[in-house]
Amino acid sequence: MRFLLAFAGFALLVAGMGNVAHSAEHPAPAQIEYHVSVRGNDANDGSSERPLRTISAAAQLAQPGDVVTVHEGVYRESISPPRGGESDAKRIVYQAAAGETVEIKGSEIVTGWEKAGGDTWTVTVPNSLFGGYNPYQDLIHGDWFNPLGRQHHTGAVYLNGDWLMEAASLYDVLKPTGTMPRWFAEVGDTETVIWAQFKGVDPNKELVEINVRRTVFYPEEPGMNFITVRGFIMRQAATQWAPPTAEQVGLIGTHWSKGWIIENNVISHSKCTGSALGKYGDQWDNTSEDTAEGYVLTIQRATENGWSRENIGGHIVRNNMISHCEQAGVVGSLGAVFSAITGNTIHDIHVQRLFTGAEMAGIKIHAAIDTEISRNHIYRTVRGIWLDWMNQGARVTGNLLHENASEDLFVEVNHGPFLVDNNLFLSERSLLDMSEGGAYVHNLMTGKVAPRPELSRETPFHKAHSTEVAGLRSIEGGDDRFFNNIFVNTSGLAEYDGAALPVQMAGNVFLNGAMPSKHEQDALVLQDFDPAIRLAADADGVTLHIAMDSAWGAGKKSKLVTSELLGRAKIPDLLYVNPDDTPLRIDTDYFGESRSESSPFPGPFELPNGGEQTLKVWPVGEASRAETAP
Repeated sequence: MRFLLAFAGFALLVAGMGNVAHSAEHPAPAQIEYHVSVRGNDANDGSSERPLRTISAAAQLAQPGDVVTVHEGVYRESISPPRGGESDAKRIVYQAAAGETVEIKGSEIVTGWEKAGGDTWTVTVPNSLFGGYNPYQDLIHGDWFNPLGRQHHTGAVYLNGDWLMEAASLYDVLKPTGTMPRWFAEVGDTETVIWAQFKGVDPNKELVEINVRRTVFYPEEPGMNFITVRGFIMRQAATQWAPPTAEQVGLIGTHWSKGWIIENNVISHSKCTGSALGKYGDQWDNTSEDTAEGYVLTIQRATENGWSRENIGGHIVRNNMISHCEQAGVVGSLGAVFSAITGNTIHDIHVQRLFTGAEMAGIKIHAAIDTEISRNHIYRTVRGIWLDWMNQGARVTGNLLHENASEDLFVEVNHGPFLVDNNLFLSERSLLDMSEGGAYVHNLMTGKVAPRPELSRETPFHKAHSTEVAGLRSIEGGDDRFFNNIFVNTSGLAEYDGAALPVQMAGNVFLNGAMPSKHEQDALVLQDFDPAIRLAADADGVTLHIAMDSAWGAGKKSKLVTSELLGRAKIPDLLYVNPDDTPLRIDTDYFGESRSESSPFPGPFELPNGGEQTLKVWPVGEASRAETAP
């Protein structure tokens, strides 16, 4: 299925930021509000009349309960907060002033370019510009990283905000410019020489920037808890590869802490990762030798370093626009437990494709224990959502995914219980299931669904709502539940016929070639029904066009999905429940509308009358209700 989408640039992205609350649920009055302005001075006291010049200076002053308000302008710095808050009610807040555009960049402007021939120009910059970290000397590396036979650096060159691709050799940048302009750098003892292709323009008359800093907002030390970062545009960081076995450094990151809120930001152009909810670094970084046993040891060491609900996780990443990161939009190993990733627009992840590796996705989480991934719009990524190891208690709900090069959802070596409900998986591959104990409820899947056992790795399962490991098992496959989903144009669930563990399937609808599994009785199979699914986008958002039939719900034996219906995941022997241990009831649809208690309609939308539908699926709000054609 092809989607013809015409996105109207930044206006649509702003619309996609959703309806999530703008601040903490119960913010306490600020003890002190420090102001930062491009017209300020770091010798000032930070009052509104005498603002500071840098955010870093304000960070040195801010104490638990304080607020740092940053005013209009571009700030070229990397903020490393030296302390965090004390609790959710007494956090340290960093925020852009209301109604003002505040941009923080990890880059610096470079001028003085000289023509080297054709479209290629060159410039020499002193190494002192980079301090102790030169991204044009820093090679991207780490566990599960594949350089594809060449070197890659964390540096980058930008022309008017768009990045150029790194060339493999100086020869490649001196030859005629191709479809994608390139750059190359050589680092000497005191200077760095950069060559770059600027097709048809004089770079001295344009905005040309280069990566200088590793991060934009990232504490150098772990344990900086209860920090809010709100309302900024943050771009252009020389981030390193972030595997689950090493310190995970993002353009913005939490660095093994608790209780951050990252909201309402624009995060883009990170060489590897945008937002990192990952682990600490130690002498064992990147020493796994690509083995499952190596990551099991990482988990054991993390437990010795405080990995628990009391110390780690509980973050909120919401309402952000994240794009142009070559590894992941959001990444987290162990540090994303008990968190919420919600209301974000994530797109154009791993688009240059100069290197590859096993950690690349719009959202890539190891140990999404009791973590909710909800109401996100994820498109044009290498893979949409990848939950790898220990997603026990995770819930993936109400997300819109399309145009992703690989699976919309990949669940790898998890034992359950976890819940995937009310999602729109519209790419060519909807689900790669290398797990067991998953519950898939009321989803629309237009791509391939592929189960696969994994007998070569033993991976952990946990005590309920805890990081404490209860045991290790390999993935036999099966023990999944599929209730009230719609499958279109795919193999459907037929590949589950050979599942090793028992599966439960009921109330599913199979359209236009999709086939049921032998394990489902009374499946509704309509081989010739084409729902004519089409996405359309404009400045107001994304609209789904779909044809539905009231017969899908009439007379069917569908049931409201509850904890009682789902039962227990076999390996951990745990119920499907909410993180607070209350029973589950899937009694609302994608739009939050109530479902029928006696016979819920299949798929993400409770629209029992059927018909031609025009549905505003992003952003989701009061104007998103269905319009049913006569």
